[in-house]
Amino acid sequence: QRRVHGTLSECLFFFAFSHVDWEIMDAKWTRKRRYYTPNEVAMHNMESDCWVSAMSKVLDLTSLVQKYLGALTDPIVHAAGTDITYWFNKETGDVKRCIDPKTGLEQYYTPMGRFVHVPPSIVITDLDNDYDIPWWMDEQYVIGYLTVKTRQIRIVNTLNQHEAQLEVCSEETLNEIQDRYLEFNAHAASYTWKRLCEPLDMDKTLEENGIVDESEDFDHLGLPDDYYIPAIHIYFNDDLTVG
Repeated sequence: QRRVHGTLSECLFFFAFSHVDWEIMDAKWTRKRRYYTPNEVAMHNMESDCWVSAMSKVLDLTSLVQKYLGALTDPIVHAAGTDITYWFNKETGDVKRCIDPKTGLEQYYTPMGRFVHVPPSIVITDLDNDYDIPWWMDEQYVIGYLTVKTRQIRIVNTLNQHEAQLEVCSEETLNEIQDRYLEFNAHAASYTWKRLCEPLDMDKTLEENGIVDESEDFDHLGLPDDYYIPAIHIYFNDDLTVG
């Protein structure tokens, strides 16, 4: 068995939190954040848990799908967990339009099938107009933004030598990255975060802390993006944070 040396609180902490909480990791749940990765959006890919990204925003359309469940939500459910920016005109923010070759009239371009809040090309009497603005322009469904670039970072716990590799958003501060790391260590705030022995500013991003993204340089050299993943070392402060 491995012998642990240190203060009583360090030893208790080591045995309590030396392993990943797999029940948390396996849960198909995402904390509310400012920015999300495409992989996080992709987890929410069914009618009972339906997210999409569009025009740099992340939308939770679960309530919309449940309200209109049926043929008009099928295109949305089929696209759940993906980016649907191509459905929209980037200049107007509205659904793309085209000219009907038969009538010569302008209509919404929906090759994926007509979906909720898109009016039909013919007049019908039971059209649902029970909304002020269409869902793709309604901020109530926006839960955050899609990151412009994801980054990989290694978090090394110097107390128990556990290492976790995280996919994070380039726009996130270290405080937000620490929030992601809570899935691996519920007492992450009880540590000092350092890079090359220098304390990091938790209110700044990786780039602002001098941890530059070298993936483009690796690509230029023909190396994989994960050729080198920078590490942050965390040091236990010996004062357990009350959860």
